[in-house]
Amino acid sequence: MVSKTFKSLLVATLSLVIVLFSNTSYARGPQEGNTGTPAKGESGPFDAGYTILHHIGDGYEFHFFSIGGNKVALPLPVILYSPQRGLSVFSGSHIVEGQPYQGYKLDDHVIVPLNEGGSVATDVKVYDLSLTRNVVQMLLAAFVLVWLMLSVAKKYKQGGFKTAPSGAQGFVEPVIVFLRDEVAVPNLGTNAIKFMPILLTIFFFILVNNIFGLIPGSANVTGNIAVTMVLALVSFVIIIFSSNKHYWEHIFWPPNVPVLVRLILIPVEIISNLFVKPAALCIRLFANMVAGHIVIVTFICLISYFLGSVPI
Repeated sequence: MVSKTFKSLLVATLSLVIVLFSNTSYARGPQEGNTGTPAKGESGPFDAGYTILHHIGDGYEFHFFSIGGNKVALPLPVILYSPQRGLSVFSGSHIVEGQPYQGYKLDDHVIVPLNEGGSVATDVKVYDLSLTRNVVQMLLAAFVLVWLMLSVAKKYKQGGFKTAPSGAQGFVEPVIVFLRDEVAVPNLGTNAIKFMPILLTIFFFILVNNIFGLIPGSANVTGNIAVTMVLALVSFVIIIFSSNKHYWEHIFWPPNVPVLVRLILIPVEIISNLFVKPAALCIRLFANMVAGHIVIVTFICLISYFLGSVPI
């Protein structure tokens, strides 16, 4: 009940902030050369789809809100390396959709090299090593997670089991006990303690990043399929290398099954265990986070529309 109330208050607060501090955009008819994305400082047609995708995608700055056409944002360093042009480092505030800077341009959220005439240089290779908001937020979440766990471990070293949990220890301990007793032990049995470190690491990594994602202007880290893909690959590798003979026997030669049925089950089991399950792990978290952000931003756009902030 408390969680639902907190979520409702959070959505209402976020909606109010964006409505009060958002830019007013006025619709206009289609014009020649108009791509639907107005340049910096221009008023153009409001594109809800572009706004939603821009919100859930990665970027080169933390954009918090806008006041009178001036946005309040924290630009991040853009680091580009090209074998033909060398290293280029500049602020993310210079990267604006469709506007060139130092021979580069942001084209549909991707930085591309330009020729002297302004066209895309297809013969120039560019490696984007920038600290985007997803990268910065993951580093920040990792720092907070390490600091939190070290502080809890320090309290255990000092007080042990003689003192009652307090502070961060009182928050973390019930979560760890719940994961151990309600998740790990029922599913892993005697091997629960062996796999607790990786379970806790993945759980708290996702938890901390999702908590940061509740802050307006922050990144949607777990809504990036590259992040969930790495988590799925790590889980998949651990499952494969921890599997015993019984597991592989059920995949490549299912017991107590007729031979003709085995010929059907073997490819099904191989595809299911080696391909479908990792893909499901990857897509499940990604789809849930993206869908949640899309729904929230869609409702915010509707609120802005009905209040007249974004007439279409």
